Amino acid sequence: MSKANRITRLTSAACEQIQARMLEACRQITSDHGLVIESAGWRGLDAPDGKPLNLVKEMFALLAEQYGLEAADFEREFITSGERFRITGIDPRRPKYPISVERIPDRRGFKFTADNVAMLLKAQVKP
Repeated sequence: MSKANRITRLTSAACEQIQARMLEACRQITSDHGLVIESAGWRGLDAPDGKPLNLVKEMFALLAEQYGLEAADFEREFITSGERFRITGIDPRRPKYPISVERIPDRRGFKFTADNVAMLLKAQVKP
Protein backbone atom coordinates (compact mmCIF):
# COMPACT_ATOMS: atom_id res chain seq x y z
CA MET A 1 0.00 0.00 0.00
CA SER A 2 1.38 3.36 -0.95
CA LYS A 3 1.38 6.24 1.50
CA ALA A 4 -1.10 8.07 -0.74
CA ASN A 5 -3.67 5.28 -0.21
CA ARG A 6 -3.06 4.87 3.51
CA ILE A 7 -6.19 5.32 5.65
CA THR A 8 -5.57 7.42 8.73
CA ARG A 9 -9.14 8.17 9.88
CA LEU A 10 -12.08 5.77 10.14
CA THR A 11 -14.81 7.66 8.37
CA SER A 12 -17.81 5.85 6.90
CA ALA A 13 -16.26 6.20 3.43
CA ALA A 14 -12.98 4.73 4.67
CA CYS A 15 -14.81 1.84 6.33
CA GLU A 16 -16.64 1.09 3.08
CA GLN A 17 -13.31 1.17 1.24
CA ILE A 18 -11.75 -1.23 3.78
CA GLN A 19 -14.76 -3.56 3.59
CA ALA A 20 -14.60 -3.61 -0.22
CA ARG A 21 -10.89 -4.43 -0.15
CA MET A 22 -11.39 -7.16 2.47
CA LEU A 23 -14.21 -8.75 0.45
CA GLU A 24 -12.08 -8.67 -2.68
CA ALA A 25 -9.23 -10.38 -0.80
CA CYS A 26 -11.69 -12.98 0.52
CA ARG A 27 -13.08 -13.58 -2.98
CA GLN A 28 -9.55 -14.18 -4.29
CA ILE A 29 -8.78 -16.65 -1.48
CA THR A 30 -12.08 -18.49 -1.89
CA SER A 31 -11.68 -18.78 -5.65
CA ASP A 32 -8.15 -20.13 -5.17
CA HIS A 33 -9.58 -22.89 -2.96
CA GLY A 34 -12.85 -23.51 -4.80
CA LEU A 35 -15.01 -21.99 -2.05
CA VAL A 36 -17.97 -19.61 -2.21
CA ILE A 37 -18.80 -16.59 -0.02
CA GLU A 38 -22.46 -16.90 1.00
CA SER A 39 -22.89 -13.72 3.05
CA ALA A 40 -21.03 -10.46 3.35
CA GLY A 41 -22.10 -9.69 6.90
CA TRP A 42 -25.22 -8.37 8.62
CA ARG A 43 -25.96 -5.48 6.28
CA GLY A 44 -29.14 -6.04 4.31
CA LEU A 45 -30.39 -8.97 6.39
CA ASP A 46 -34.10 -8.93 7.12
CA ALA A 47 -36.16 -10.68 9.77
CA PRO A 48 -38.72 -13.28 8.57
CA ASP A 49 -41.47 -10.61 8.70
CA GLY A 50 -39.54 -8.45 6.20
CA LYS A 51 -38.54 -5.79 8.73
CA PRO A 52 -34.87 -4.88 9.25
CA LEU A 53 -33.13 -7.22 11.70
CA ASN A 54 -32.69 -5.65 15.15
CA LEU A 55 -29.75 -7.48 16.73
CA VAL A 56 -30.31 -5.90 20.17
CA LYS A 57 -33.92 -7.08 20.18
CA GLU A 58 -32.91 -10.56 18.97
CA MET A 59 -30.27 -10.84 21.71
CA PHE A 60 -32.84 -9.70 24.29
CA ALA A 61 -35.26 -12.39 23.09
CA LEU A 62 -32.57 -15.07 23.41
CA LEU A 63 -31.45 -14.02 26.90
CA ALA A 64 -34.66 -12.70 28.50
CA GLU A 65 -35.79 -15.98 30.07
CA GLN A 66 -32.43 -16.44 31.82
CA TYR A 67 -33.05 -13.11 33.58
CA GLY A 68 -36.67 -13.72 34.57
CA LEU A 69 -38.07 -11.67 31.71
CA GLU A 70 -39.91 -12.43 28.48
CA ALA A 71 -38.95 -11.58 24.91
CA ALA A 72 -42.04 -9.34 24.76
CA ASP A 73 -40.59 -7.20 27.58
CA PHE A 74 -38.20 -5.51 25.13
CA GLU A 75 -39.11 -1.80 25.01
CA ARG A 76 -41.73 -2.22 27.75
CA GLU A 77 -42.06 0.73 30.05
CA PHE A 78 -42.14 0.86 33.84
CA ILE A 79 -42.19 3.50 36.55
CA THR A 80 -39.89 3.70 39.55
CA SER A 81 -39.25 6.63 41.89
CA GLY A 82 -41.79 8.65 39.91
CA GLU A 83 -39.84 8.34 36.63
CA ARG A 84 -40.69 6.39 33.47
CA PHE A 85 -38.15 4.03 31.91
CA ARG A 86 -38.06 1.83 28.79
CA ILE A 87 -36.15 -1.48 28.52
CA THR A 88 -33.54 -1.25 25.76
CA GLY A 89 -31.47 -4.42 26.10
CA ILE A 90 -29.55 -7.02 28.09
CA ASP A 91 -25.78 -7.06 28.52
CA PRO A 92 -24.66 -10.41 29.97
CA ARG A 93 -21.17 -8.97 30.57
CA ARG A 94 -22.68 -6.99 33.46
CA PRO A 95 -23.75 -9.74 35.88
CA LYS A 96 -24.92 -7.37 38.63
CA TYR A 97 -26.79 -4.86 36.43
CA PRO A 98 -27.48 -6.63 33.11
CA ILE A 99 -30.67 -4.82 32.07
CA SER A 100 -30.21 -1.65 30.02
CA VAL A 101 -32.96 0.95 30.19
CA GLU A 102 -33.46 4.55 29.19
CA ARG A 103 -35.30 7.24 31.08
CA ILE A 104 -38.09 8.26 28.75
CA PRO A 105 -38.08 12.08 29.03
CA ASP A 106 -34.38 12.55 28.26
CA ARG A 107 -33.38 9.11 26.88
CA ARG A 108 -30.52 8.89 29.38
CA GLY A 109 -29.27 5.33 29.82
CA PHE A 110 -29.32 3.41 33.10
CA LYS A 111 -28.52 -0.11 34.29
CA PHE A 112 -30.85 -2.16 36.51
CA THR A 113 -30.76 -5.57 38.15
CA ALA A 114 -32.87 -8.20 36.44
CA ASP A 115 -34.82 -8.92 39.64
CA ASN A 116 -35.68 -5.24 40.08
CA VAL A 117 -36.95 -4.89 36.50
CA ALA A 118 -38.98 -8.11 36.72
CA MET A 119 -40.58 -6.90 39.97
CA LEU A 120 -41.36 -3.46 38.50
CA LEU A 121 -42.91 -4.98 35.38
CA LYS A 122 -45.13 -7.28 37.47
CA ALA A 123 -46.20 -4.32 39.61
CA GLN A 124 -47.29 -2.46 36.44
CA VAL A 125 -49.67 -5.28 35.46
CA LYS A 126 -51.63 -5.31 38.73
CA PRO A 127 -54.88 -3.27 38.63
